[in-house]
Amino acid sequence: MDVDVAAYRDRFPIFKNATYLNSCSQGALADTVRGAMDHYMDGMDELGSHWDQWVGKQEEVRGLLARLFNTTPGEVAVTASASAAIDSIASALFLDDGPRTVVTTSLEFPTAGQIWHAQAARGVSVVHVPAGPGHLLAIDALAAAIDDDTALVSVTHVCYRNGAMTDLAAVIELAHSRGVRVLVDAYQTAGAVPIDFTALGADFLVGGCLKYLLGMPGVGFGLVTKEACAALVPTSTGWHAARDIFAMDIYGYDPATDARRFEAGTPVVPSLYAVASGLDLLLEIGVDRAWEVSSNLHDQLRAGVGELGGTVVTPGGTGEHGPMIAIASTDEHALVRAMAEDRVIVSSRDGNIRISPHFYNDGIDIEAALTSMRRHRHLLA
Repeated sequence: MDVDVAAYRDRFPIFKNATYLNSCSQGALADTVRGAMDHYMDGMDELGSHWDQWVGKQEEVRGLLARLFNTTPGEVAVTASASAAIDSIASALFLDDGPRTVVTTSLEFPTAGQIWHAQAARGVSVVHVPAGPGHLLAIDALAAAIDDDTALVSVTHVCYRNGAMTDLAAVIELAHSRGVRVLVDAYQTAGAVPIDFTALGADFLVGGCLKYLLGMPGVGFGLVTKEACAALVPTSTGWHAARDIFAMDIYGYDPATDARRFEAGTPVVPSLYAVASGLDLLLEIGVDRAWEVSSNLHDQLRAGVGELGGTVVTPGGTGEHGPMIAIASTDEHALVRAMAEDRVIVSSRDGNIRISPHFYNDGIDIEAALTSMRRHRHLLA
């Protein structure tokens, strides 16, 4: 089934003012998401604190995330950010005399590397496997880094710097064959690339809701398998992680029996309203259909950059890239500013500009970006 992009574009007011191609930083704001935030504010005026509704909204988000990733609500922790999810998971590891090494890569977002290095105070060491050309991770290099002291392999699904995608199936198969758990950072793919958590087989998958999931800052998630939930008890916690959040017990620690044990204190309630609305909209469209739309736009963008004599630094093979396409620049910050003056909104990292279409974009948006790059050709590498 084809996505009627034009029908959904009207739901995103930003397209009246600009060509928005920066979903890898923040998803475009839908009118229904704004409306959900207004509904929260109206409730504050009418009722003040409305705890039953707020807790219900958190459970709604949990259920929607479970649907999106083909898992059960019991395997979903709703957190304040991806960082909070990783931190809670980290707090449950390394509590015994077992392995104390985390194997990760050179591709990670700072959060992942910094949290693992922060465990040094608990005797944990971190090994970074360098990526190969195009920021693609070589499985042989990862295999060489895993040894008997490896407790966890932590990998990003897509590199935030250039959009290169990790072969998760190969990573998970390798790690599990050595008896090692796997954590996947899916922030740059969640909502843009279909992910089936049950089929994937990772032990943990984390992300946030402000990019392709169409939400706002303040809501992240950690997907945790039933097996990992049963085996791990986080020491970073809060009252919303308790078995009964209204027991108000200050004399003991009785964590939830499912992934909710990886949550913390009071959630960011206004953002829950926004996220629930964004997830509803995305599920209506379907991530598979959204990925089809953006994939077609990637082809158009790559061809256009080639005609300009520019350089796409994102790998182009099947399964080698996510929703973001990175283009080399002599001054990425200057090019982002110049394109913004042309009302084309993109972002930059690592010497490249990043263009990240979603289902609400179309070929006219890509042509607008190419026209702007043509105007500023001297800033393309």
